[in-house]
Formats: sequence, structure tokens, C-alpha cells
Amino acid sequence: MAPDMFTFDEKMGELIGRYCLERLRQQPIELDFGGVGDPFEEELAGLLGELGHEPELVMERFTSVIAPRVLSADSERFLAFIPCAPTKAALLFDMVISASSLHGASWLESAGAVAAENEVLKLLGRLAGFSNTCGGTFVSGGSMGNLSALAVARDTGRRRHGAREVAIACSSASHSSIASALHLLDVEAVIVESVDHQLTGEAVERALAARDREVPVVGVVATAGTTNVGVIDDLSGIGKVARAHDLWFHVDGAYGLAGLMSENLRPRFAGLELADSFIVDPHKWLFAPFDSCALVYKEPALARAVHTQHASYLDAIHTEQVEWNPSDYAMQLSRRPKGLPIWFSLAVHGTLAYGQAVDAACAIANVAARAIEQLPYLQLLREPELSIVLFHRLGWSDEDYDRWSHDLVRRQIAFVTPTSFEGSTCARLAFLNPRTTEEIVNEILESMA
Repeated sequence: MAPDMFTFDEKMGELIGRYCLERLRQQPIELDFGGVGDPFEEELAGLLGELGHEPELVMERFTSVIAPRVLSADSERFLAFIPCAPTKAALLFDMVISASSLHGASWLESAGAVAAENEVLKLLGRLAGFSNTCGGTFVSGGSMGNLSALAVARDTGRRRHGAREVAIACSSASHSSIASALHLLDVEAVIVESVDHQLTGEAVERALAARDREVPVVGVVATAGTTNVGVIDDLSGIGKVARAHDLWFHVDGAYGLAGLMSENLRPRFAGLELADSFIVDPHKWLFAPFDSCALVYKEPALARAVHTQHASYLDAIHTEQVEWNPSDYAMQLSRRPKGLPIWFSLAVHGTLAYGQAVDAACAIANVAARAIEQLPYLQLLREPELSIVLFHRLGWSDEDYDRWSHDLVRRQIAFVTPTSFEGSTCARLAFLNPRTTEEIVNEILESMA
């Protein structure tokens, strides 16, 4: 007889429910990272064995051992890497998805969820300048989105150019996932040097003209908001070169393309309408929970020809009546409907509120830049194009930056990690959470005095 693991336990439900609601009520979110340096693994030992334990004991281990050693990425003081600041509506609906055991691989089993996700993809496509025939799917993150799109670029390029061995051009500032994807796809990466950290159409044209290998270049990747600096590539110029040379044009907008929600920022993405595919991560600047990436194709049929999986047990989802199988548009089959949290939050709050939240992050980035310029011991390295600010602390070594970063967390001021820019170590603030205040910024900057 099977163990009784599948009957709802009221006591455990109340225990977990209370924790979730209390966590959601926290405003502001604390960094809560006090125990990171202490040995703790032995406190988890023994929990996994032949016999189970009371939920209260297991939950106590989570709250006292695990949670204090995980930084809260939704804190307004989390300014490292690319933060996550999901709306409460998106977080709550993510709980609905988990509680409902939704599976979003095919139209047959999840038409309602897929249709709602497609509404979000169509919205993003319209903002990008695509026609209403565009489409795609949600995947786990930007790395999977880039891999899936570049697989379509490779196969489409092979067919168009009549070659098995192909190459794809990208910038020296492209996200690390681009190089990884091209390696996995066995595609040569043609690295084009950026001009002042921006990939331009002229640079791509020169690289194509100077190429002396017979392997054809079949695609080009641009970035709409580089991860380290926040630079938007010359989308219009690159798109025109791609059109002239019959190249697949993919835009990695995992972080920056959330700016499409802002009427102020949208003109900066001119040329995106020329792309064949693009990605944007809702778990970054679109205020959704980890882990989601919207992958949008201008001509989805080209992606379906590459990604549709064939097996006897899958015949039922591939019929003439099928409306839309998300599994046909990316390198995945089993998937949660990752687009539903942002769908719910967008429906609740409206796109205008999203644009205002994006603008707020840019505004605080500009406040930080102006404050840095006023402090004699700091040097602004580049005017923020979106919401990332890079600056030097004059006279500091690499070790000084590391000590400062660890001290900020220890004192619960902020989580900020150093990076490098043009060969030297510097500080980097990535603003996504619209609740980050000028007071927090000043506290961080004054800690470097």
C-alpha cells in the first residue's frame, strides 16, 4: 500500500501558509544574511532518511538554518548582479500555479494557461513593433531563451545559405550565455569589437567584409541592455545589415528590454522591429518571480520546424486542430506556465504602472550618478543608459572593494558586488526595485568615504 503522502494535511497547510503570508507582508524586505560565515551543514544532516519528520521540525530547519543563508533578491538593498523585485500579485499567483499542478507543455492539456501566456507574448511583440502573427513561449531564463533562438538561427541559416558549417556574429560584450549557446550548437562565434561598449551596424559590416573564411555567417546577436553596463546596441544599424546579408537577427534583451514598458525608454529600442527573435526576462525588470524568460519570434513557424519534438506518445498533441504548443518553440518539453504570474500582475496593475516602475528605477540610477559626481572620492565611469551605475572609489585596490562589499552585507546596508570595467575593478549598482530610495544610495556611497 502506498504511503499517505497525498492527502492534504491541515496542520502543515496552516504552517506553510502562515510563513508565506508573513513573508509576503514584509515591506521592506531585509537582506537577512547574518549567518553566512558559520558552519551549518551539520544542522541539516539526518533530515533525509528512511523515516520522515514532523513538518514543524523541518520548517524550523528551513527558517533557522536555510533562509538566513540566502540573500533576499527582492530587497530594495539588493543591488548586485541583476536583482529580482516581483510584485506581490505575481508572487501570490505563482503560489496558485504551484497549488494547481499546472503543466504548460501543450495546448491539449493546458489551453487556458497557454492562451493567457500568449497574451503577454503578443503584448511584448506589439511593443517591439512585431505584427500580431508573432509568438513564442516562456522558458526558464535568458540562457535557455538565447540557446533556443540561436538553434533556430543556425538551422534557418543552414537552409538559407546551403551550408552545414555556419557562424554567428556577436559582440565582445555579449552575455556569457551567447558564447555558451554557440559552443553547444557547434556554431563558430565571430566576435565583433564594440565601439565604446556598443555593437554597431558599421562594425558588423566591417567584420563581414574582412572575413576570409568560407564558413558563412548566418546570424547576428545584439544586446538591448548589456548585463554589466546597461548599454543598448545599435539595433537599427545592425538590423539593416542583417537584412542586407540575409542574417537571422536575434536581440538579447533579458535585462534591458523591460524598458519597452516605458514610453520614455521605448524610443531607445528603435530597430527592434527588424529582429527575427528577442528575449526579455520577466524575473528581472518586469517584476515577476524566478525563473522566466519570454522568447518571441517574428515568424514562429521557423522555430516550430526546429524545436517540435517527435515521439509516439506525443502524437496526441500534434494534430491539425492544435492551437499552440509551447514545447514547439524552445528546447524544452515539461514546463510550468511561467508566464502566468506576469499575466496576472499585468492584468491587476496595468501596463502604465509597469512603465512607471521601470522609470522609477532609471530615476534612482540618475540620482546615484549625480550624487557620485558630487563626492570627491568617487568617479562616475559612465552615464547610466538604463539603470546600472558604474563608478570608481579613487585609491582603492581590489582587496578594498572586496572588504567593502562584505562589510556592507555584514552591516545590513546593501548587497553590492564589485565588477570590472575597461580593465580595472569598480563598484556597480544595478537598480531594478522601484522602492530603492535616495537615502539607501547615500548610505552606500558614504560607506566608501
